[in-house]
Amino acid sequence: MNVAVDAMGGDNAPEVVVQGALKAAAEAGVDITLVGDQKRLEKLLESYSSSSMDHVSVHHCDQVVLMNESPLRAIREKKSASIRVAFDLVKTGRAEAVVSAGHSGAALAAGVIGLGRMKGITRPALAGLFPGEQGDVLLIDVGANVDCRPAHLFQFGVMAHAFARTCMGVREPKIGLLSIGTEGGKGNEQVRQTRELFEESHLAFAGNVEGREIFTGALEVIVCDGFVGNVALKLSEGMAESVTGLLKKELWGTWPGRAALLLGRGTLDKFLGRLDYEEYGGVPLLGIKGIGIICHGGSSPKAIKNGIKLAVKYVRNDFLEKMGLELEEQGIAAD
Repeated sequence: MNVAVDAMGGDNAPEVVVQGALKAAAEAGVDITLVGDQKRLEKLLESYSSSSMDHVSVHHCDQVVLMNESPLRAIREKKSASIRVAFDLVKTGRAEAVVSAGHSGAALAAGVIGLGRMKGITRPALAGLFPGEQGDVLLIDVGANVDCRPAHLFQFGVMAHAFARTCMGVREPKIGLLSIGTEGGKGNEQVRQTRELFEESHLAFAGNVEGREIFTGALEVIVCDGFVGNVALKLSEGMAESVTGLLKKELWGTWPGRAALLLGRGTLDKFLGRLDYEEYGGVPLLGIKGIGIICHGGSSPKAIKNGIKLAVKYVRNDFLEKMGLELEEQGIAAD
């Protein structure tokens, strides 16, 4: 297996990307192709001593999509952009998945232009995993589509249903529609029309849910547009970081707290690990004819490593084939 990694994407690229790739190659036992400036990448690789060096190669390209650029225009004009070249490697069979911490809009555009959409899918979407009290919760979309029609939101739900069955091991995922109240009449026109589509489907639709339900785990899937989803994602990341800092500060401020912190270190680390987005690595781009993992722009080597391992997991689980079958079962791929 070979994973193409956008080595030039991210706030701290390419240094952290190279470090994460070497760690992933060692732990996951796969080959990794770093896509980007060959001279910079080879110089970085030479500065590290790793047993996995033989499993990491470089594919040269000399362009990068900047964060202030229009993603679609940049992907069309910059044919040698690292994220576009990474998806081209999948298209030509030289890689099985793509991982990037760069411009998420560019990754979406490159995935659609390079690989195309899955049959019946109008808008690919980003699906984020949140830690819930009763189990992980999949929130979709978390940033790929800011403006959506009800039909798009319904497709997000179908894709998330397929993902939950194939990758989360949930036999019959329960789906909620994010709104400002649980009553059927609550929400804007988009939400009300989307609710009707879910109610007419064969999915296990639980109705409208409020934001608090994201962290209970009572539902496996929650659907919203990318604007709301991205706000929820960034809010949860900030809250997790603040809770971690405040908890440690309060406990360390008293002798009983220090004792509890030291004695319960293992349990505390496990708890904080569930809140740490780096443990999840990245979020999958659902709806394209390939596997793409989008990592946080400020990803550390640990996050890059886990993003690559996530891509490997989906490839080994034959996720694309299983998802295609799920889409046909729900009547989406037959359109």
